[in-house]
Amino acid sequence: MNGRAFCLGAALAAALATPTPPVAAAEPDAATKRPRIGLVLGGGGARGAAHVGVLEVLERARVPVDCVAGTSMGALVAGAWAAGLSPELMRRELAAADWADMFQDDPDYTERSTRSKWLAQRFLPGSETGITARGAVTPPGVVSGQKIKLFFNRLVRADRGERRIEGLPMPLSIVATDIVTGERVVLRDGSLTDAMRASMAVPGLLAPLELGGRRLVDGGLVDNLPLREVRERCGADVVIAVNVGSPPLPADQINGLLGITAQMVVLLTEQNVSASLASLQSTDLYLKPDLDGITAADFQRHAEAADRGRAAAEALLPRLQALAMTPPAYAAWRGRAGIGREDDPTPPTRVDEIEIAGLTRAHTGVVQRWIEQQPGQVLDTRTLQRDLLRAYGDGHYERVDYALVRSGNRTVLRVMPVEKSWGPDYLRLALKLDSTLAQGSTYLLRAGYQKTWLNRLGGELLVVGEIGSTSGASVEWYQPLEARQRVFMDLAAEHRRDRVDYFFGDRRISQYLARRTRLEAVAGVNIGLLGQLRAGWRDSRVRNRLETGFDIAAAAPQGLLDLNARGWVLALDFDQRDRQFFPRQGWSLSGHLFANERESAFGEWQRARLEARAVWSLGETVLATRASWTGSPRGELPVAEAARLGGLLNLSGFASGQLLGDEVGYAHLRAERILGRAPLGLRGDLRLGVALEAGRVGQPYTRQVRDGWLRSLAVYLGGESPFGPAYLGLGWGNGGSFNAYLVIGAP
Repeated sequence: MNGRAFCLGAALAAALATPTPPVAAAEPDAATKRPRIGLVLGGGGARGAAHVGVLEVLERARVPVDCVAGTSMGALVAGAWAAGLSPELMRRELAAADWADMFQDDPDYTERSTRSKWLAQRFLPGSETGITARGAVTPPGVVSGQKIKLFFNRLVRADRGERRIEGLPMPLSIVATDIVTGERVVLRDGSLTDAMRASMAVPGLLAPLELGGRRLVDGGLVDNLPLREVRERCGADVVIAVNVGSPPLPADQINGLLGITAQMVVLLTEQNVSASLASLQSTDLYLKPDLDGITAADFQRHAEAADRGRAAAEALLPRLQALAMTPPAYAAWRGRAGIGREDDPTPPTRVDEIEIAGLTRAHTGVVQRWIEQQPGQVLDTRTLQRDLLRAYGDGHYERVDYALVRSGNRTVLRVMPVEKSWGPDYLRLALKLDSTLAQGSTYLLRAGYQKTWLNRLGGELLVVGEIGSTSGASVEWYQPLEARQRVFMDLAAEHRRDRVDYFFGDRRISQYLARRTRLEAVAGVNIGLLGQLRAGWRDSRVRNRLETGFDIAAAAPQGLLDLNARGWVLALDFDQRDRQFFPRQGWSLSGHLFANERESAFGEWQRARLEARAVWSLGETVLATRASWTGSPRGELPVAEAARLGGLLNLSGFASGQLLGDEVGYAHLRAERILGRAPLGLRGDLRLGVALEAGRVGQPYTRQVRDGWLRSLAVYLGGESPFGPAYLGLGWGNGGSFNAYLVIGAP
């Protein structure tokens, strides 16, 4: 994880560009006879915040600029400045941004649909691979840039109308690289935010942006400090160049593939910067702020980087003052350049029409269901960005963007979802490793083939295979019944083989191989983002075979462990936690009822389960609770459907499934201290936790260490890994019960 984040940081330092026909130099200002000044802001990831400090000094010294060129992070600052943001406002925007979250494309867990949450629980999001006619195709980047692009939109006030480079008062050039040809590409017209996004697309990390028939990535690979561009663009007599690139890594940090790749990118960038610096003239000003200790991924240190940039510019203040204008002339220049328009006089935009553009597979209603904006109302930008993230969270799109377009005297809000180029069929994977002191080690490898958009309403076919300590296969057809996907049906068939342990006291005496078959047909209703209600029919069968130990079935009535069941299913699942694993706040509630209607040796019976969870935070401490009850409202549960206790955070001092009976109640309260957070580009915390647990088996089916309420204490380290949640823990229970756990992977 650290290597991957370091690669991100080093790569973010890069930025690129390609030769374009020279533009005739503009004539010098006849009124002032001053030299023409070109400003160049280089790439450097988070180190590029130093540009803001440089702009502060230029503003205080009243230095005008005739054109500006930027690469990567320099393109972001140059674009925002040319769009009218003052350095002071840029500082505030950088401070308000959640940089750790910005490199996480998906919305918060609470903002995702129930279907999307269910898939995330079963498979690793990073394992998605497209299955196309060309073969297996992986996503073009670890990050698609969804939140980054929406941040750019907000930064340049795209909610007041589309910002185009050619329409800006100040000439602006943004440098990118064509990843197909390796050419330097200079963007002097078109969408400002698209150009900024393209220039920051670090190859392999941030997906390329297709623009004008090209696939564009970070410009730093070929021209991280584009001095030549300002000379060509406005005939600059004086160039002010700001270099914030990362230095080469020391030998002890060049480890493994990621470290070598990061070093290669830095070396390529430094080579083209050296070529640019060779063109500096005696009249030019070169600034290289002291950014030692700040990496390209240290976005949280933006204020410190800006201060260091200001210090570097102040060191050259005497030379900058030689370029200064008089206060009245500078004020007039600022007005012409549109700099510092913090109080935009443009009134909020009224939307006359909403258009969903670019879909080829999906019905427009699938995206429209998330958009709360209504025609005839003033645009609510925050709500719109939230809604676009919700649409993106469905998992069908590379990005979901918007633009305000004028059509006659009408304003059209154009929502632009881009369907995944590596879809619509995907291979998904999950892995789980589970090692305990009481039961040894188990493993599971799960693979799923998901075929989406069987029809325009969003029908899906999911085929899953599992191999390991548990093995099996399933097939599911999920079919929304209308475009907004509120009502659906779900048909599923499954066959699996599980190993089931039985205990006498604290000793494992038997292990059976249970073969389970399930057929299910349900209809359901999605209740917004709250959750889902389902009702339907299930037919299930269980057959057991002794693997090792004492044959319980031989000493009991025939069919004790086997099961034939058929009946109605009712279920509800509400989940409002902010994260799937290790949430910091929120709640969830689930309830399931199966009413058997098939005659059996157990007579009439029903199986019900209720579970509630709640999480809240107090600074760096997270408190959480869980309570559950499983039992039979009617009759007595068969052994194959018995309620079980035991396992990590389910009476941790006992082995998994050690306690079983007709009725089980359980509750725990746990406190977790956040020890650290995942590096940039990854989500999650590392936590040290302690849990106080209590459980009770109302009618035990096996001998227990004691009757009544059982207690347990768990201490654990937990956090998210590339394979899912990971735990290392110890548990103590009644009667001297003890267990140790190492668990990694999907549930």
